Amino acid sequence: MVTIGVIGCGWLGKPLAMYLRQKHQVQCYSRKAQTDTDLEYSINPAPDNPFWTNEIFIISISTKDNYLRTLKGILQNTPSNSSIILMSSTSVYKEFEEEVNEDALITQKSIQKEAEELVTSLKADVLVLRLGGLMGEDRIAGKWKSASAYADGPVNYIHADDVINIVAQMIEKKITNGLFNLVAPLHPLRSVIHQKNAKTFGFQTKEYNRTTGRSVNSNKLIKALAYEFIHPDPLLFWT
Repeated sequence: MVTIGVIGCGWLGKPLAMYLRQKHQVQCYSRKAQTDTDLEYSINPAPDNPFWTNEIFIISISTKDNYLRTLKGILQNTPSNSSIILMSSTSVYKEFEEEVNEDALITQKSIQKEAEELVTSLKADVLVLRLGGLMGEDRIAGKWKSASAYADGPVNYIHADDVINIVAQMIEKKITNGLFNLVAPLHPLRSVIHQKNAKTFGFQTKEYNRTTGRSVNSNKLIKALAYEFIHPDPLLFWT
């Protein structure tokens, strides 16, 4: 058992914290106070708060609202011997139009890439997880999307169940360093997924005004954990 602090107790962070509590001692805080006071803390606990004595900190917060400054403040409060798991995004690969993996040379800056560089420069043990489009349950591809049009092409999605399971396995196997893409191994076309979901959930599909060829490879993760995805096919995420 290890002690874990989850920073960002939202759509992903809260179920992740609750799952990890089956084997570990877990505390979680978010921007808003919650009713489950045993699980959650209010944002910005004082430096002397016991929260900051955890061995592992999982950072799963929005890139909005002074993200880089918030990250720096978090890292200043964590013990020097603690390890960090940073939830990043495959959007760092936005300049590519082909299959990419963790070795891709990224030249276009993004706030996610800056965050990765900041955290790895300030801490020795950092595990960066580049999450694909996070889906599952009420996050249904093609539904309730503010965009009026989409780019069609292979999707780079991952189900929340797999993210939670992968993080748990990495903690179990004591993987504290490295960079991994977290993306389901199958990449059906976005238009095919949207059309299927539109029929299942009764909404109208949007237009597709361009195409993209980017496909994010997660073979490094599969090899490191001998991992079998719970939900390998995004077409079946919502069945």
